[in-house]
Amino acid sequence: MSGILDSVDSRTQLVGENRLEILTFRLHGNQQYAINVFKIQEVLPLPNLTLIPHRHPHVCGVIHLRGATLPVIDLSAAIGMRPIQPDEKCTIIVTEYNRSVQAFLVGGVSRIINLNWEDILPPPQGSGRQNFLTAITRIEDKIVEIIDVEKVLAEITPYNTDVSDDVLDPEVMQYAEGLEILLVDDSTVAIAQATDTLEKIGIKVTSRSDGLQALRHLQELVSSGVSPPEKYLMMITDAEMPSMDGYRLTTEIRNDPKLKDLYIILHTSLSGGFNKAMVQKVGCDDFLSKFQPDLLADAVQQRIKDCKLT
Repeated sequence: MSGILDSVDSRTQLVGENRLEILTFRLHGNQQYAINVFKIQEVLPLPNLTLIPHRHPHVCGVIHLRGATLPVIDLSAAIGMRPIQPDEKCTIIVTEYNRSVQAFLVGGVSRIINLNWEDILPPPQGSGRQNFLTAITRIEDKIVEIIDVEKVLAEITPYNTDVSDDVLDPEVMQYAEGLEILLVDDSTVAIAQATDTLEKIGIKVTSRSDGLQALRHLQELVSSGVSPPEKYLMMITDAEMPSMDGYRLTTEIRNDPKLKDLYIILHTSLSGGFNKAMVQKVGCDDFLSKFQPDLLADAVQQRIKDCKLT
């Protein structure tokens, strides 16, 4: 099992090529679920579990791993299915999202699959656990459901979208009225979080749920005689999205003479060091780790200063 995440270097070459790798796993029965390999630190059998008082119903307990204490989240229960009974047959997937590390309890892992983002589709409209899906794909004629982990984590520990008083600059905010940002993210939770923070500055937000939708929107603006770099103060985009990821979206924008001057911030839960290198490769103007309201507000206000006060 320890070898399932080997060859990290080969996987990093996929980013920027509109490709990704997912780790598939089971919760109950034969239905396959998945998350992006880049979010995963390791996969291992469930270690000794310590119960803690007053824990969230979806948190099984904590484990001690390599000097750190990590919560173990029952992923099945978290997405509205029956809980998994923790025992020696269970597997945990240790992940890092939004600068936090946690383990997800699953029934068992299957394999890593290399895909094109064009093969990743938005989830069908519906109820129940569909609300916890960020995308689906088809592998060997079977549907694989990709979990919206950001939504799972937000249900357990709600994010704070408030901006500190000492971060907000009244002089800058007076110029924010009428300004607009294009926000691109496949997670409804991430869209809501960022929108709430941006609206506190006075910014209007237009959103799209994947890179292909965003690119078509920008191209439609150009066709109607509107210049996207003039309409939008900036575009804030996630990295991982169905149909077209944020890296390819940025590349397509930089290759279009009528779009290339659009200011772009990569806003993602993927690891900071890795993304800083990718920012330079594809041509983003800045990078922010999710979700830090003060840093997001500061980056937007700095852009306003550069545009309005210089």
